[in-house]
Amino acid sequence: MKKVVIATRASQLALWQAYHIKAQIEKSFPDVEVSLNEITSRGDKILDKPLALVGGKGHFTKELEDEMLAGNADLAVHSLKDVPTYIPEGLELAAITERQDQSDVFLSHRYESLEALPQGAVVGTTSLRRRMQLLQKRPDLTVKDLRGNVNTRLRKLSEGQYDAIILAYIGLARLDLLKDIPHVEKLSFMIPPMGQAALGIEIVSDNDFIREIAASLNNEYSFLAAKLERDFVSAIGAGCSAPVAVNAIIENGTVMIRAMLGYPDGTHIMQKIEIAPIAFSSELGKKLADAMIAEGALEILSKAEAIAFKDEMPERM
Repeated sequence: MKKVVIATRASQLALWQAYHIKAQIEKSFPDVEVSLNEITSRGDKILDKPLALVGGKGHFTKELEDEMLAGNADLAVHSLKDVPTYIPEGLELAAITERQDQSDVFLSHRYESLEALPQGAVVGTTSLRRRMQLLQKRPDLTVKDLRGNVNTRLRKLSEGQYDAIILAYIGLARLDLLKDIPHVEKLSFMIPPMGQAALGIEIVSDNDFIREIAASLNNEYSFLAAKLERDFVSAIGAGCSAPVAVNAIIENGTVMIRAMLGYPDGTHIMQKIEIAPIAFSSELGKKLADAMIAEGALEILSKAEAIAFKDEMPERM
């Protein structure tokens, strides 16, 4: 029997994802035995400050990649939104699973909806992207940083440290955690980040059998959408923590990619959309980036990074 080792973060959600992929591989390849190499990533260890202040990239992926390069794992399962656009030599992002619900979701024990929050209400989020879009819509709110795993964040909400928090819907749904939250609202106005609600399968490049396994997990449309989003982020030089939203949607033979960036306080917002038939869409992400760069996107992002989490920004925790 052939053996395959998956590198995964040790968080509850990451393990759900890794076991999900393990089951799919063993179903498609009955002669393969899959085991997990559980790793605590740098991003899981740094809980006393926002990741946007830590610097660097790959907070949730580097240790997994190191294990693959050292020969201790054959592939890694990532939340695609955490995977930087730079992949180390010897590794490659070989497959993207079918996307699920990409919504960001409002959660509260006290208020029915985002609209129902009173002026000055405290909302928790780790994401500059969410902070930007939230404060554009509700500049009267107080946004505080929110770190920790999903259960820690939900505990802080239930303890009353926040009036509401915003998380990705898909992780809560996968772990069946929504049933205990009195008020849940999908935020349809929010543009997701690159890769939300899909899993990225990163492999060791020189292993043809692992490449075959990865191919069995790949969804063609999700792969294309992710490529265009990643092309956009790479072209503007934004890291995973930057106040950038980008989302490609493929419907009826057409690709639409939309992006939004600005200051984390919800000001200086820039938004654009590009549309093309699938057959002519391969450069659409870069085209969108070039159009936004021509209008000053790099200057906005540079300033956004300079002011992120500074004293003039909403209080952080």
